[in-house]
Amino acid sequence: MSEDRAHQPDLSVMIPCRNNERTMGRVLDSVKGLATQLVVVDSGSTDSTMDLVDACRDWCEVVLIQTHWRGFVRTKQLALEACSREYILWLDSDEPVSGELASSIRGAIERGVDAAKVNRMIEYKGKLLRHAWQPEHRLRLVRAELVRTNRARFAGVDPHDYLEVDRGIDVPLLEGALIHDSFATFAEHLSNQLRLARASADALYEAGERSSALKLMTSPPGAFFKQLVLKRSFRDGYAGWLAAATSATHAMCKHMMLYERGHDHG
Repeated sequence: MSEDRAHQPDLSVMIPCRNNERTMGRVLDSVKGLATQLVVVDSGSTDSTMDLVDACRDWCEVVLIQTHWRGFVRTKQLALEACSREYILWLDSDEPVSGELASSIRGAIERGVDAAKVNRMIEYKGKLLRHAWQPEHRLRLVRAELVRTNRARFAGVDPHDYLEVDRGIDVPLLEGALIHDSFATFAEHLSNQLRLARASADALYEAGERSSALKLMTSPPGAFFKQLVLKRSFRDGYAGWLAAATSATHAMCKHMMLYERGHDHG
């Protein structure tokens, strides 16, 4: 056994995916030497995503679960429960781990932490946006024992899922960025925001939430102001202005759809 392999952490990396060939290879490369198990839940990929996953069998165990889309929370909970190593790292299929974060994850596992948060940062044209949507701290590393004893689980309302642990469990923040390579252009991001707005409006309506003319009027400028002024996204250059604009558009579309549904079924 090589020295690197001997010091490899006992880590499952879970990744839900569907048709993510543009970003999946980079994500998988970023955990090579870090993961001893990949748990991939695929919801019907028809591109080369599965070829990229299969190639990882040369360097780690691959557990592939192919299933219909169950929603954000249920799909990720399925992946979480399929992990069998000592620690679990949750990544989406467009979230490569930076080198600094990989080192921090190794250190956290060596220290025996129960769980840890990371800071996710949007990457646009090869550059991290250091103000837009910042900070974005997400719990991503958890000891598998917490899952088995139901002290860690996925929660939230689709599409805003999150991993949570019981109160009282220490969750330190790790150094290094979790890179979010979610779009190549802001036109593509705008399309993604429309899709997420629809999913969010549907989930909120089913949960009994309703919108109003007042929310439709105030939420979009509020979202724009939050990013541009409070988060100071203008310091990211023109990308910061576009980030504020797409945030406002998401808020507008979500409340439009929720407002319409309330009137259609009112």
